[in-house]
Amino acid sequence: MHHRQHIVLIGPMGAGKSTLGRALAARLALPFVDLDARIETDAGCPVAVIFRDEGEVGFRARESRCLRTALSEPAAVIASGGGAVLSQSNREAMREAGTVVYLQVDPGVQMARLQGDATRPLLATPDPAQRLAQLQAQREPLYRQTAHLCFDTSPAGTDAAALAECLAHYRANPA
Repeated sequence: MHHRQHIVLIGPMGAGKSTLGRALAARLALPFVDLDARIETDAGCPVAVIFRDEGEVGFRARESRCLRTALSEPAAVIASGGGAVLSQSNREAMREAGTVVYLQVDPGVQMARLQGDATRPLLATPDPAQRLAQLQAQREPLYRQTAHLCFDTSPAGTDAAALAECLAHYRANPA
């Protein structure tokens, strides 16, 4: 059974899904689920190893299973992986289970946040900025299609209080 009270954060890597998600969960007194961390716990190894051993297809299958499990649990703030929206069934399940928030980020801010992060297999490329632009071009329509609302995390000082206020306004006045 799905719980419509979930808050599911979607968006590209570096948008703040984990960081802002943890703070939002604390502010709202909800559990926090980091989907990538759950996948790693479930697999017993880092995401990079899953990508290496099972490829992106294997990782996405694990991601879908862990997402369904998280969505079947009591209300929580769930930080999805950046590519969770690639699966139509994931998109539908997220929308059905609660409020989906697309965390948007300026490409320059995103690059600064990801600088030196060696834990992201999709950035293991000679030109990470070009790779991020490709991923964004592919995923942007899916983020927008899935989200109930959008929230820009680019400005310095963007915090959980602002996101909580945005969510409260949305839930009081759903489109």
